[in-house]
Amino acid sequence: MPTMLIYWQERTHSKGKCRSLIPDTREIGLEVSADKTKYMVMSRDQNAGRIQSVRIYNSIFERVEGFKYLGKNLTNQNFIAEEIKSRFKSGNACYYSGQNILSSRLLFKNLKIKIYRTIILPVVLYGCEAWSLTLLEGRNLKVFENMVFRKIFGPRRDEETDEWRSLHKGVLNDLYSSPNNVRVIKSRRMRWAGHVVRMGEERGVYRFIGGETEGKETTGEA
Repeated sequence: MPTMLIYWQERTHSKGKCRSLIPDTREIGLEVSADKTKYMVMSRDQNAGRIQSVRIYNSIFERVEGFKYLGKNLTNQNFIAEEIKSRFKSGNACYYSGQNILSSRLLFKNLKIKIYRTIILPVVLYGCEAWSLTLLEGRNLKVFENMVFRKIFGPRRDEETDEWRSLHKGVLNDLYSSPNNVRVIKSRRMRWAGHVVRMGEERGVYRFIGGETEGKETTGEA
């Protein structure tokens, strides 16, 4: 079944738009499923108008605090941290499923790096163009990256003690010789921002990102 995401700036517009959407979809042979259709309010004041469900015609639509759309976790307060946690979880699952390949002595290290870049890294950085990283999340990204690199490059024998030791992050960065995950995210965010600017004012994404917020600004300490 087709999946659709619709957003409005004003909550009062949602009912009227949904009333027109339901008959319009029937004209092209589609049916809006009340069981699969949810709605979410993104607002600073989450207690305002806290209605659990909305009735339109004979259908009842449930209100939710978050949902997954195109692989991304969307929340009512736009918490990027929840999405990043989900990406870490998926990345760890992908890493542990292929760690035997990354530690195999039968494969060249260059091939292992290609596996990391083409299989594991896209899972972790999916949708990172919309992320706003904190210092803690940036450190977690580097820790995850170093964990993968230690599996790829393996330990080294200490010439003085004749013991095998794990490589430090400085040595790992030199061996990888490519930008780390944090720099990759910053680069992708800049590329996405340039893409949005070139869209022009007639596109909804441009108006959503570059538009001015409406309403009164809440006062607080600087």
